[in-house]
Amino acid sequence: MINTESEQLAVCSKYGADYVPAPPSSKIGISEDIRSGCLPINGLRHIPVGDTSGWYLWAGDEPKQNDEYFRPIHIDHLDEWHPDLIKFLGLAPGWRFQVAPDHEDVWFDSSLLIE
Repeated sequence: MINTESEQLAVCSKYGADYVPAPPSSKIGISEDIRSGCLPINGLRHIPVGDTSGWYLWAGDEPKQNDEYFRPIHIDHLDEWHPDLIKFLGLAPGWRFQVAPDHEDVWFDSSLLIE
């Protein structure tokens, strides 16, 4: 994870987002399909609570609606799953992203800030 903070700051600057770091020891919710090669890859960030970062990551169009779909892992293990996603984790709560080969979309979604 070389220059992680500078990469995250660059993403935030590119899209006009506030930078809110997600500590490597905090948790994300991630779906197993991230490892499957399924595309696109999506991420969204809610307001962090406790030891969570607020981030949820999945592959495919929509996340499945079951209690076991998202697995909690510490951010410092994301490099074992999909290291290219780490650069997005500095985006503030309320931001989303979607990536696929030759595609990168990042946008703000105020509905993510409603508790």
